[in-house]
Amino acid sequence: MGDVLSQAEIDALLSALSDGQVDAEEIKTTKVQKKIRVYDFKRPNKFSKDQIHSLQNIHENYCRALTTYLSGHLHSVIETKVLSIEQITYDEFIRSLPNPTILGIFAFNPLEGTVLMEMSPGLAFIIIDLLLGGVGNAAEKNRDLTEIESTIIEHRLSQMIEMLEESWEEVAQLKPQFMTLETNPSFTQIVAPNEMVVLITIEVKVGEALGMVNFCLPYLVLEPILDKLSTFFLFSTQAKVRSPEQVRAIRKKIEWAKIDMTALLGQTEILVRDLIELAPGDVIPLQQGVENPLSIYVGNFKKFRGVPGLNGEHLAVQVTEILEEGGDQDG
Repeated sequence: MGDVLSQAEIDALLSALSDGQVDAEEIKTTKVQKKIRVYDFKRPNKFSKDQIHSLQNIHENYCRALTTYLSGHLHSVIETKVLSIEQITYDEFIRSLPNPTILGIFAFNPLEGTVLMEMSPGLAFIIIDLLLGGVGNAAEKNRDLTEIESTIIEHRLSQMIEMLEESWEEVAQLKPQFMTLETNPSFTQIVAPNEMVVLITIEVKVGEALGMVNFCLPYLVLEPILDKLSTFFLFSTQAKVRSPEQVRAIRKKIEWAKIDMTALLGQTEILVRDLIELAPGDVIPLQQGVENPLSIYVGNFKKFRGVPGLNGEHLAVQVTEILEEGGDQDG
């Protein structure tokens, strides 16, 4: 409806034409020019919109796994998100990188060729500082990694690259394999400079500091599975039904999680004066009868009841009652 003129606009246009203020041929030329779209044959877009959306979904899943991994290893608040996905030439990507930077070169088996993962130096130094007991300070200026720092970052890059397997598993069975760490972008010519690549930029927020992780995926490497990327997009928005095998796999991972279990022997209240005057041999009566079962907590929630006892030489508690569903409150 934006192209429909009002009566006042039509009258004004006719008046301008009659007065010679506007040339009719000029209007025609302008209208034709609006239909022309600039296209650079030197850098054609080889990835379709469906494939770009699929890559978006894949790396959003990767961000969730990356957040969990970094939070657990750095013991810090981590936020990650896909910042952008764009198609550029490999030369443009290399020219945009600082020197030195952190480049992880890895294979996407069984696909041929190599892929790049670039971590901004600022983020790398923050990770190193946290792992070595610091508060997460970045380096004052960009510099090469020391031998110890290189070993630390190489190990983290290798694990972050291996995590791609789970994110890509619904598209193809790929086995990411870390190959080497490079710091000079000029030494990483994995494809010809004019070859098209898709660049996925992930923003990583560590506390108040920001860093970037870039994945450079050459078209030549992904070409054998591009049709699967399109298909994945078509079905990615549908409701996912997990198979029994997936449920068992998730349950198995959860079963290995550790959580504190506590048996509450009883509780009481005493005056501070009495607490100060306590001596060996004094007895503190608890608000818990000997004949009453103890409350057993899993984390902060009461889940069982039981009776105390011994298991060999160790203190133990025997579960006598499992609380019904809904008994997940304190007390």
